[in-house]
Amino acid sequence: MKRLIRYALIGAFALAPFALQVASAADPAAEAASAVTAVIEAAAPAEAPAFTDLEGFAGSPGYATFTANNIWMMLSAGLVFIMHLGFASVESGLTRSKNTVNILFKNTLIPCIGLLTYAICGFNLMYPGGDFAGKWFGFAGFGVSVGADPASQVANLTSAYNAGYTYWTDFLFQGMFAATAATIVSGAVAERVKLGTFLIFSTIFVAVCYPITGMWKWGGGWLQALDTPFYDFAGSTLVHSVGGWGALAGVIVLGPRLGKFVGGRVKPIPGHSMPLAVIGVFLLWLGWFGFNGGSVLSADPALTSLTLMTTCLAAAAGGVGAAVTSWILLKKPDLSMALNGILAGLVGITAGADQMSAMSASLIGLIAGVIVVVSVIFFDKIKIDDPVGAISVHLVCGIWGTLAVGIFGNLAGTAQIISQLKGIVSIGVFTFAFALVLFLVLNAVMGLRVSPEEETEGLDLGEHGMEAYPDFTTVSPH
Repeated sequence: MKRLIRYALIGAFALAPFALQVASAADPAAEAASAVTAVIEAAAPAEAPAFTDLEGFAGSPGYATFTANNIWMMLSAGLVFIMHLGFASVESGLTRSKNTVNILFKNTLIPCIGLLTYAICGFNLMYPGGDFAGKWFGFAGFGVSVGADPASQVANLTSAYNAGYTYWTDFLFQGMFAATAATIVSGAVAERVKLGTFLIFSTIFVAVCYPITGMWKWGGGWLQALDTPFYDFAGSTLVHSVGGWGALAGVIVLGPRLGKFVGGRVKPIPGHSMPLAVIGVFLLWLGWFGFNGGSVLSADPALTSLTLMTTCLAAAAGGVGAAVTSWILLKKPDLSMALNGILAGLVGITAGADQMSAMSASLIGLIAGVIVVVSVIFFDKIKIDDPVGAISVHLVCGIWGTLAVGIFGNLAGTAQIISQLKGIVSIGVFTFAFALVLFLVLNAVMGLRVSPEEETEGLDLGEHGMEAYPDFTTVSPH
């Protein structure tokens, strides 16, 4: 009976994407593409540069659309910000209670560090300006600022890269993305990394490594200048795989947690709070409405709604795909695998969320859900200890999602697949080498791993001198 139920689930889900495709007589991606061109032409405040004062621009015909775009982008920045709470919840829920304060502390400091370093140098490394177009590296100077005079304020309303919203909104939205890469690394190295060393790694990684590879595509660099430009809509590679490569480097240098691999066998180390992990995943899913929806870079109704639809379908398909795959391979339905399947679907669709049909998005998510289960099992077998499955979700499924653009998207074709591979390999080599060298240097100078005694006792007491759940701790009599 159980086997019959499993096969029924697989069959039903396999047919679902085709039902979705039949239900929509026209390809929504094609409809959106034709509608978007006209909307963007009308939305961009082309009049802005002609004005010398804010009042003149505020009275122009394009100001209402400009305001709507700006509000949506700021709301999207807020949604991306809430993803940090999602990461904190997932990571702490999937690890042991004795390390909860440590994980929450890291996830509290990372967005703080990310925003500050992005303001100091990251933003101008990632978006150095037109003089650096088509290059590997560029830097427009330290700090972000627009002058107080009227002409500068008008310039603030026409960002160098996107004329649809203000310079400050541009910085805020991009800054929220920056810290996400370091947060991905945090989960993979959890329960045995020194706090101070990790925070220094995060600072350098977010300030230098992430912006450089981001510039290669989003800042007009060499990947954007290819004959067939590399395509990554919202960051399957530029955000998620970058974090995944950093995580892989950290795990290799750190080694596995004590007791994870004993006598050649994998010993499961369950997390302490599955409710917290579930809350975290749904917070991340909510945040992805801003992560992908905001990456439209306008409030365009056709393209934004298409993007949110493909994002949600991929997440749902990823959850079902991982649940069914884990049920078949592990003989029991695994909640942690289903949760990572949702995240895998979200990561997988991120590179091409703006150009997929309902069926394509569902298939991308479904395949990502299967891949993440197989990947987690594979990394365990080769003794790569990743407590939360961050490498499988963000690196492996980020690669898959980036390749899927060349297979399923409007740009599908051999030339696009080759460009996607160039981006994946070049960003992977640079990021992994950067993170590996940085981890090795920090390990030699400061030490990377806590002592065995501190790891056994828990990082909450060893690093912070406090506990996440003191009321539930047995108190020995005096």
